[in-house]
Amino acid sequence: MRRDLVVAALAVLLVTAAVVVGRILEDRDGSLHVNWPPLYAKWDPHLGPGTPAALAVAAAVVAYGPALAARLPWRALLVSAWAASTAWIWSLALVDGWHRGVAERLTTKYEYLRVIDRFDDIPATLRDFTQHIVQVPGEYHWPAHTAGHPPAAPLTFVFLDRIGLGGGGWAGAFVITAGSTVAVAVLLTLRALGDEAVARRAAPFLVLAPAAVWMGASADGYFAAVAAWMIALLALAATRAVRSPALAATAAGLLFGLTCYLSYGLTLFAVVAAGVLLIARTARPLPYFVAGAVVVPLVFTALGFNWWEAYHLLVDRYYQGAAGVRPYWYWIWANPACTVFIVGLATVAGLRRSVAAAPGAVRRWRAGDSTAADRLVGLVLVALLAVAAADLSGMSKAETERIWLPFAVLLLPAAALLPRPSARAWLTAQAVLALAVNHLLFTGW
Repeated sequence: MRRDLVVAALAVLLVTAAVVVGRILEDRDGSLHVNWPPLYAKWDPHLGPGTPAALAVAAAVVAYGPALAARLPWRALLVSAWAASTAWIWSLALVDGWHRGVAERLTTKYEYLRVIDRFDDIPATLRDFTQHIVQVPGEYHWPAHTAGHPPAAPLTFVFLDRIGLGGGGWAGAFVITAGSTVAVAVLLTLRALGDEAVARRAAPFLVLAPAAVWMGASADGYFAAVAAWMIALLALAATRAVRSPALAATAAGLLFGLTCYLSYGLTLFAVVAAGVLLIARTARPLPYFVAGAVVVPLVFTALGFNWWEAYHLLVDRYYQGAAGVRPYWYWIWANPACTVFIVGLATVAGLRRSVAAAPGAVRRWRAGDSTAADRLVGLVLVALLAVAAADLSGMSKAETERIWLPFAVLLLPAAALLPRPSARAWLTAQAVLALAVNHLLFTGW
């Protein structure tokens, strides 16, 4: 416990340094382009209609979460985790009120809903998509988020509009509803790769995650859900925990293809998928996974969208904007500080235990005698590896509190390694962090 607390204290120091140094840099030359470094947020202490509900959800999960997670029937636990996660995300979003917290999140000048009318002819828009990524004086260019993502991201909201669910309110509700299922997907993954006991211990931490602040209502919450279900289906296929492993693997591949066309950076989930197969010690799902994974790229390519060309143009656009002046030397360590905000100190302590347990877990895996805890450690560490790759790439300078949500949700289960008697204390720390961020800051996403 002492080592856990020391590492948590070091994480607090990292965040403090990122805030102090970031404030100095931003006041000096404005090179960070964030109002409250290292977060894309502004100082705005406030209460809102979601405050009572958020406090009630936090208190209920801290008081009853560990006990209920231990004794509820498995299916009831999944339903309860989804319901509690939904309540937590919605209540935090509504701290900022309906309009500011949900309905207007995806309607700003940077967001996808600004381009809905540009997709009247979808095939034609996809053929011309790459022509509007780089900013050229006098010519139309996509808003930042549309330019920064493959077209499956804006198309999601185009399709919502086509079925009568247009506007920011429906878009916000959609991403919150999708994001709230992440807890269920990760629980299924943990049970398949590890065992039910590990999943049950992780459940309250998956529900009461500080990441919920950015799940409602950022499109990255939706991306996180697609990626989490991809990993869940692959884990179920790899461990043959479903009636049709081949079908599950194919569905996982389909979701992986979709993931790559929602965000360029989420191609790093190939690392996580490979890790799942290594942990399960099998390659049997791979042919079905690959078969499913090529479907979405083939469809978009046939419609005229070139993923590789778009990615290279995005790099040019990326450095045309704030990334061109944001200092790499600051964000290489401030991005992890942002990650502390989304995963919380309980996860940081769990990651310490994961790293410490890694050598023994590798030895037992090589001997074919790994435990459920070893497999949990493996999953957490491959997610951490993907985060490290994203950080070193320099393509995630700032705003990682939302960009890294898909990876962060796979770090949260590390808290299951913490001692049972301390669970409520760590859950309290998670809740306090989320409540403090949402009530003291107005986050940009």
